[in-house]
Amino acid sequence: MAKVTISSVIDAPVEKVWARIRDFNGLPGWHPRMVESHIEDGKDAGTIGCVRNFQLASGARIREKLLDFSDDNFLVSYSILETPQPLTNHKATLQLRRVTDGDRTYAEWTASFDAAPEEADKLAEGMGANVFQGGFNALKSHFAGQS
Repeated sequence: MAKVTISSVIDAPVEKVWARIRDFNGLPGWHPRMVESHIEDGKDAGTIGCVRNFQLASGARIREKLLDFSDDNFLVSYSILETPQPLTNHKATLQLRRVTDGDRTYAEWTASFDAAPEEADKLAEGMGANVFQGGFNALKSHFAGQS
């Protein structure tokens, strides 16, 4: 099983960062690689088990199922149901924590998945750099312009 963990510190209070990312259907609103998203079957984006179907800037479509969601713990977990990437048994968690020194946010995005041994490292590296760190960089840029 391949694993990837990316963490970052965002110069904004955890409540503000969470407000920006908490919508399971809201990736296109804050992540530069996501261009369109909808929740299937008319379900609410906060309902455990709902499926988001979104398009990447590359044109690829991905379907992900919401596994866990907590406003109290600033946490969202999900699994990939369909992706053009050669991986299975995917589970990811994005969690925010309060940094009291400067009222900042510690953000950690983790994932585990199965892939062919010759593909696993490359897939984990791409997911970590492009999706996870790319999202954190977008959040840092967004909040850098605010006081």
